[in-house]
Amino acid sequence: MPPRDLPELIPPYLRALSARSEAVARQFAPDAREALATPDDRDDPIGDHAHSPLPGLVHRYPDRVLILPTLACAAHCRFCFRRDRVGAKGMSDAQLDAALAYVSARPAVREAILSGGDPLTDPRLGALLRRLDAIPHLDWLRIHTRLPVHDPKRALKVAADLPEERRAALWIALHVNHADELTPETRAAIRALQGRGAFLVSQTVLLKGVNDDAATLSTLFRALVALGVKPYYLHHPDRAAGTEHFRVPLARGRAIAETLRATLSGLAQPAYILDIPGGHGKVWATDAFVTPAANGWVARATDGSLHPYPADADAEVAPAEPK
Repeated sequence: MPPRDLPELIPPYLRALSARSEAVARQFAPDAREALATPDDRDDPIGDHAHSPLPGLVHRYPDRVLILPTLACAAHCRFCFRRDRVGAKGMSDAQLDAALAYVSARPAVREAILSGGDPLTDPRLGALLRRLDAIPHLDWLRIHTRLPVHDPKRALKVAADLPEERRAALWIALHVNHADELTPETRAAIRALQGRGAFLVSQTVLLKGVNDDAATLSTLFRALVALGVKPYYLHHPDRAAGTEHFRVPLARGRAIAETLRATLSGLAQPAYILDIPGGHGKVWATDAFVTPAANGWVARATDGSLHPYPADADAEVAPAEPK
């Protein structure tokens, strides 16, 4: 089956930034190569569906759940690992009610994560946060967003409407891939979110032709720490259909991560993460969990199970990063 044709969606702010930055433009401009399929493509690369007991809810790990209230975003990232459904209809109010009842009935769940789509685009966000905050066994809430990069003026308005009084700590994971995305407007949106008492971390996807070298990532991670944002995850790109041209060989990603460990403060170092295809969870992309094999790699999930991971271009010698 050919990859889904993801409609172009670029708001005016981001289009203007793309005209000034090739690294930004590459992430949002449609590419004819998105129509190409590879044998290891997956419509659901991280296995959300295998761990979804209710529509819009994913319960992969014992102590936390993922809720996808909306599948809308302010822009469409061409490498999106949920590109098979981004832009589709999100959760209905009844489905949200069922998801919150599910969480309320499970005291072992200590964290609720809102993702999508982009939760900051959902007008129900404030009410949803208040309802989650009222569940006593949730110690903290987390929101995954790219809105401060996609449309920072809109993010400023959302920040102003976040509930001021909260019991549970609020963490926001900002998706940012290149220092060019940290414009004065985006920095203002970040400060506004921090001003509402949110703790910020960042997520970055390792992308060929965008940030797949240690110098580019070092510049980004240092800039984030200077803004009070802790780099949290550096994601190895997921095997979403139509995104092969963004994929970085795992061997090269590991070499880049080694260079970052040798040259960056611990505050500026994210964990380099591989999400094992098929829903087996995230692991560090290091020798402790991922080892070379005859035809690629073997990834060991946290439950001890072993899973093959394809080689991409790993048959080639990955160029060493400068020390």
